[in-house]
Amino acid sequence: MKLCTHLAGLAVLIVFGAAPAFGAAAASVSGYVHDSAGVPQIGAEVQLLRPDLSVVTSVYTDSKGRFLISSLEPGRYALKAMGPDFLPALRENVKVRGAVVVNLTLNTLYEVIQWLPAEPRAGNSQKDDWAWTLRSAANRPLLRWLEDGPLVVVSDGTGAKPKLKARLMATGQAGTFGESGERFTAAVEDTPADSRELLARVDFAPGTDAGMESMLGFRQDLGFAGSVQSVAAVRVEPEVEGSGDEGLDEAVVRNSETMHLGEAIEAEVGSTAVLGRLGGSSPEMATAMLPFAAVTWRGGANTVSYRMATMVQSHVAGEDESEAGAWLPAMAERGGKLVVERGLHQEIGWERQTDASGAAVAIYSDDLDNPVIEALGHFAGGDFPATDQMLFDRASNLLRAAGPSFSSGGLQASVEHRLPGGNRIRMSYASGSALVMPALPQAIPLSEVLATVRPRHMQTYAIALSGTLDGTGTHWSASYRWQPDDTVTEVAAFAQDAAAPFFSLHLSQPIHVTRDGSGGLEALLDVRNLLAEGYRPYLLSDGSLLLFATEQRSLRAGLAFTF
Repeated sequence: MKLCTHLAGLAVLIVFGAAPAFGAAAASVSGYVHDSAGVPQIGAEVQLLRPDLSVVTSVYTDSKGRFLISSLEPGRYALKAMGPDFLPALRENVKVRGAVVVNLTLNTLYEVIQWLPAEPRAGNSQKDDWAWTLRSAANRPLLRWLEDGPLVVVSDGTGAKPKLKARLMATGQAGTFGESGERFTAAVEDTPADSRELLARVDFAPGTDAGMESMLGFRQDLGFAGSVQSVAAVRVEPEVEGSGDEGLDEAVVRNSETMHLGEAIEAEVGSTAVLGRLGGSSPEMATAMLPFAAVTWRGGANTVSYRMATMVQSHVAGEDESEAGAWLPAMAERGGKLVVERGLHQEIGWERQTDASGAAVAIYSDDLDNPVIEALGHFAGGDFPATDQMLFDRASNLLRAAGPSFSSGGLQASVEHRLPGGNRIRMSYASGSALVMPALPQAIPLSEVLATVRPRHMQTYAIALSGTLDGTGTHWSASYRWQPDDTVTEVAAFAQDAAAPFFSLHLSQPIHVTRDGSGGLEALLDVRNLLAEGYRPYLLSDGSLLLFATEQRSLRAGLAFTF
């Protein structure tokens, strides 16, 4: 009898001891997925992630936007929701104990980046109701990261563990329009999912009135069908003046779609919406809708393509597609009106590319409107005289005016070869029209100086070398592009991979690299027109001196930290 009693008690202890384990195994996560307007998202994918962001399981929402993930071990997890036309939404540090409810909101690209009106700064102002805000000198929130919005989850490749990744940069730069002094850049990029890429970048000068840039880009891979891409970029230049007003704001939204028409043909179509606003009591605005298209046929190492473009992208030292300025067109002023540099470019090209060498030839035709010419000013009396013919940037003493519209046609050709040690050499040639300015021996008014600008057909030649030094890991590139000294715009303005005019140099030196190679510290140096060539000096009747040039000498140097 005692033995039976002991066995019964032991059984009770086992049952009660096992109860917590059964309860733990029965833990679950449920909730709703909806957009910012509260509309349930049907068929959205919801992933349950471990603390290292690797995937545990995936489910899909039902007809009411609901999801359920059951039979979980207790612990900390993350939840990520993904849906067509939305940026992925990630909720981290979800504590799972029993039944947990987590609702997720999906946001579009255009909801993440928002403009708000300027507000006066007050010492007793309430704390902002969003998680993180970057502000201009006028206390204007420019980029708002919504608290329930997407975070960036990076995957370095198949089988690799995802991780968060960002890049911070501190630089000193001068010599470019809208740029002067100390700058800080924060960038986050890579893939939040296998078929999605996200890039966010903010560039600002803390504690000064200098300009600020921000951008957000998103790309969705559609598999064999192609891909879609959206980029939104804004630039604020508080010190730019024109027609007596101060402060230039620019914004673009670029949407494109790539389509695969069979295995050999690829097509891309899209457009860029541009908005420019010059502040003041009577704000001056410029708007444009700039379409583009391209068709490419690939057969082995050969490629034949047709390209149509209407926007001339800005040329700024060190700029690439990861920077906001690469998506913003140049703007100037003509007769008190803000204008956008634009045109119609058409080209037919052939390219052959192998591992060891490459060659390319393209024939093009251009109709260019409002081509921007730039000058460095030294003003009599130390102040810029008000005019309705140029934009003036106090930060760099640079001016921009719109030259006469013109048409051009010509040829672009290049050859490239791989050298020992992984280095490369590239030689290129281009013919076409550019704006030139003759020498003037006497002092004349600014309006007469601008009246001398005219187009002329010419040739340009370039050589570029690049590579990485063994042992030190120094990445370097150097180029020299010659064109006549009297030119004030580039030949073949729509060229996508042309070297900058005259002598340019880029250096990137790793200082510290993490053990897994995923991050580190590096020093950067970018110099454009190092020898200060191609300047056209003009003395104005008021004693001011203007130095027009195709490419102003500019310098950017600093440190970048990737983690």
